[in-house]
Amino acid sequence: MAQGVGRPQRAAAPAGQPGLDKPIYTISVASEILETHPRTLMMYENMGMVVPQRTATNRRRYSQRDIFKLQTIQNLTRNHGVNLTGVRYVLTLLKLLHEHGVEAPEGLRDIDVSQLDI
Repeated sequence: MAQGVGRPQRAAAPAGQPGLDKPIYTISVASEILETHPRTLMMYENMGMVVPQRTATNRRRYSQRDIFKLQTIQNLTRNHGVNLTGVRYVLTLLKLLHEHGVEAPEGLRDIDVSQLDI
């Protein structure tokens, strides 16, 4: 693969910390952190908005990056009144603005997409 092509390399986590991409949270723990029902997380997965990793026994495991994305989804739906279809577009547009160094619109500056995989 040519240099600079493909997914950007992730910085290694400091010693003793799991890093953003390590799948450590079960669906029950993730739903507790997010204060939502586990079925809601399954719905987001069915829509392809968040895809948790699976264990050998097919159990869902969410990473810290997944939790950040779910919190962002909740922020858009709860605080900004965006439906889930709109969330996809808003996140994509915010990520593009971030990648090109353009500031987000004033009402959406509270949303940090720098750590999200969109």
